[in-house]
Amino acid sequence: MSEGKTDTAIQGLLKRAAPGRHEFEDMVIVPLFAIVAALVLGALTMLATSVEPATIARSYLALLQGSVGSLNALSETLTAATPLILAGLGLALGFRTGLFNIGAEGQILMGGMAAVITGFSFAGLPVFVLLPLCLLSGALAGAFYAGIAGWLRAATGAHEVISTIMLNLIAYRLIDYMLRLPFVQRPGRADPISKSVPDHAGLPRLLDWVDPNLRVHAGIFLALAAVYLVYWLLFRTKIGFEFRASGANPDAARFAGMRSGLIIVLAMASAGALAGLAGSVQVLGVLDRVTPGFSAGIGFDAIAVALLGRSHPVGVLFAGLLFGGLEAGGRQMQVDAGVSIDLIGIIQALIIVFIAAPLLVRALFPWGFRKPVTEQGK
Repeated sequence: MSEGKTDTAIQGLLKRAAPGRHEFEDMVIVPLFAIVAALVLGALTMLATSVEPATIARSYLALLQGSVGSLNALSETLTAATPLILAGLGLALGFRTGLFNIGAEGQILMGGMAAVITGFSFAGLPVFVLLPLCLLSGALAGAFYAGIAGWLRAATGAHEVISTIMLNLIAYRLIDYMLRLPFVQRPGRADPISKSVPDHAGLPRLLDWVDPNLRVHAGIFLALAAVYLVYWLLFRTKIGFEFRASGANPDAARFAGMRSGLIIVLAMASAGALAGLAGSVQVLGVLDRVTPGFSAGIGFDAIAVALLGRSHPVGVLFAGLLFGGLEAGGRQMQVDAGVSIDLIGIIQALIIVFIAAPLLVRALFPWGFRKPVTEQGK
């Protein structure tokens, strides 16, 4: 590579490290308008299916009330958002490295299973040892499972999209198999369900002293700590710069002496650790056991969270809270307005469509964006 091309590549990396107005619009303004457009099109979809305008208004009011309108609503929003934030952070880390990891679903399954097995296998340990051990085992299981895809990419060139899809399918069947093993399956049950973790291995609920039905748990603090940790890793450390450099310009990164194979494996393993931690949090904070498909699509929803958050840790935090609110509010909307819960899936899909097409958002809301200098006139 010539010296001129090298300088250009380095300048491009430095420009990404110090985002300007255009990057701010892509990270903040575009997602906000994407949400507005998705809500509008969701209303039009209901109109097209003969839903009365009054019912549409009532359904969106129920959506708001079910997500933030009461203490119980906030509790359900935070409970739903916690694993989404953790898994979304892992996917965002991969995206920043130029890796499209869509295997969070399988990594969540493996992490949750590892956490539960650790919990009931070492039930005699005190809580201050057992709970961290369960969380750590889940993170390590997710890291190992994602590291397989990273190693395949680094060693053989196998694309991570294909390998993570296959690993997701393997994880589904592996969980089914493990739930039939005598040391995992709950005694006296013929259906695939694991033993429960002991009470002292569960994440403590934060508001059970107010109402035992409030499910928000200490996992939300882990999610907030993970946001800070990933931000620090990406933007304050050498390895984080190598992650971002490899994602921005792999050729320039290799020319600068960065070991691309090691970076790929580390990035995938780190993403898997966060997804595995999401699975641990879900079983230790909400479910207390493993059943087939207990992840309930969280790993796939986390892709949307990472995209909506523009692969930035703070953006992922707010996107996770939004999707958690949509999930919690969607249940209330179904009860109060009689609108199908599938509408929430439509709104989520529309948000992703607009996020994936920022030029479309700019065309629909031109007044919300600063015009380029060439259009303003010098």
